[in-house]
Amino acid sequence: MKKLTVTDVTLTFGGLNALTNVNMDIQPGLITSVIGPNGAGKTSMLNCMSGFYHPTTGELKYGDTRLTASSPHEITSLGIARAFQNIELFSGMNVLDNLMLARHRMLDYSFLDAFFYTKKASRVEAENRDYVEGVIDFMELEAYRKSTVGNLSYGVQKRVEVARALTLGPELILLDEPMAGMNIEEKEDMVRFIMDIKQERNTTVILVEHDLGVVMDISDQIYVLDFGELIGHGTPEEIAKNERVIEAYIGEE
Repeated sequence: MKKLTVTDVTLTFGGLNALTNVNMDIQPGLITSVIGPNGAGKTSMLNCMSGFYHPTTGELKYGDTRLTASSPHEITSLGIARAFQNIELFSGMNVLDNLMLARHRMLDYSFLDAFFYTKKASRVEAENRDYVEGVIDFMELEAYRKSTVGNLSYGVQKRVEVARALTLGPELILLDEPMAGMNIEEKEDMVRFIMDIKQERNTTVILVEHDLGVVMDISDQIYVLDFGELIGHGTPEEIAKNERVIEAYIGEE
């Protein structure tokens, strides 16, 4: 497992800084939350980490590998996967097909193998199907395997979105508001899944989430952004006592 390092990252759109000189040190094997008020730059940071945005200045590294100018495909190949805030699934396909499609980059056989459906193609397909079925079991989606995604409840769709990222077998997973729009029971389930992703799948988790109760309960470390600037970093206990963080959330009296 590798460390993700963010060094003096600034992201500018026109004359607006979405991020300004942000530094983060994401330790492997932990749940690290990135929080802040609306418009603080949280999703912009995830977009930089996953290659959808490239920083104007600064650097991102995963282990010894520079991510700063890498494409999303290149970053995925390094073992970093992402579940999106706005669900990025094929709504007309069923759950199993969505997850199999996400796994397509693992299909290590040639065009001729596919055309003639050789033993190698059959074996690789079976191995990938087994992996996807394992993710379905892990995320407790067995009852929805053949269900059309667009017909599922929002909470289940969010669970499928996380499962889609897990089919890539990531070492590090980026979760962008995985509990948004969920009821209390669905949130409790998602919290359990996130804890299990860390512990049972030995995966580093970076979580963007608005529910501070959840963040304080499950995070090992927290980074706080406000107007694109880093205003706090530490354990949940340290963040709860940070006056700058309290002011950003509650306002100055």
